Amino acid sequence: INYVKNWKTPMLVIHGAKDFRVVDTQGISTFTALQRLGIPSKLLYFPDENHWVLKPHNSILWHKTVIDWLNQWCQPQK
Repeated sequence: INYVKNWKTPMLVIHGAKDFRVVDTQGISTFTALQRLGIPSKLLYFPDENHWVLKPHNSILWHKTVIDWLNQWCQPQK
């Protein structure tokens, strides 16, 4: 929380509701903070996954979303 005001980097937040390692409220709170600061951000939330995205249809969405995000934010500047 102390460092949120220093955030500037666009972030993709991915979270599963059944994650027992990191509670989903942390992912949602992170995304909310990013939005309030006007930092480009996206939340990909899986209500039926845990820390690992294992279901095939969710895995496809995960990979597509991550690749799209990297293509949008990690391309060399022209």
